[in-house]
Amino acid sequence: MDIHAGIIALSILIIVAAIFAIRAALRMMQSARKLSFYSLRRMRNRNALQLFLFALFLFSCAFWLPFYGEPIVYVYFPPSLTPSVTPTITMTPTITLTPTITVPPTLTLTPSVSETPTLTLTPFLPVAIEALFQGEVTPNPDAIITALQFSTEFDGTNPIDPKTVFELPIQTMYGGFDYDKIIPGVQWTALWYHDGQLVCYETNPWNGGTGGIGGYTECTDPIGGWQPGQYEVQIFMGYEWESIGRFIVIESPDATPTFTPIPAATP
Repeated sequence: MDIHAGIIALSILIIVAAIFAIRAALRMMQSARKLSFYSLRRMRNRNALQLFLFALFLFSCAFWLPFYGEPIVYVYFPPSLTPSVTPTITMTPTITLTPTITVPPTLTLTPSVSETPTLTLTPFLPVAIEALFQGEVTPNPDAIITALQFSTEFDGTNPIDPKTVFELPIQTMYGGFDYDKIIPGVQWTALWYHDGQLVCYETNPWNGGTGGIGGYTECTDPIGGWQPGQYEVQIFMGYEWESIGRFIVIESPDATPTFTPIPAATP
């Protein structure tokens, strides 16, 4: 039993003793009424009054001990600290989704583009695009974005029937990709080039998860509209180039154009 429990038990015993004292005082007063001698009756009443006062003193002690007596006891008998067992924290591993890279289909058609477009071998962000940055998060250097897949339809997760050659007319073009190890809030940018000219872009803080599928960029109304030629889409995380993709737009599906391969750029 500790000091606190002992004081509580002592207070309860004092209250019980006070109750017995009051009971004895009442019995003494009742017996005094039956005495015919005045001196004896007066002595009994005086004894009963003393028992009442003693009961009040006991009630006061029972009230005083828990609130004021216990701190005084701790001054002379300081409590000893009981060491507590510190639980071991078990780290829960975070499941990282591994993106699935889909190889673009082999080209069977060659576009009717006679001139070879001039493309930038080392992608970079234009100064006008950098001025639009809002994200303040430093990009993860280990972030991964897979090769882009293009389609004119998107089901909310993946492009539908992706390919690399499209024919006019086109309303909206989607570029889908898988991603991993991306920090939410980092500024990401998609640049759409047509024959080396920037015709469409989007740049926003990343609001998706750290890894998964369903990442995409879209272009609905490029500068000058959709024209035949070769298009290139560049994806940046912060100021770092992460991925690139290309597709071709032709004017007539009956034409047999010649596709000029372009060397893959190195980030």
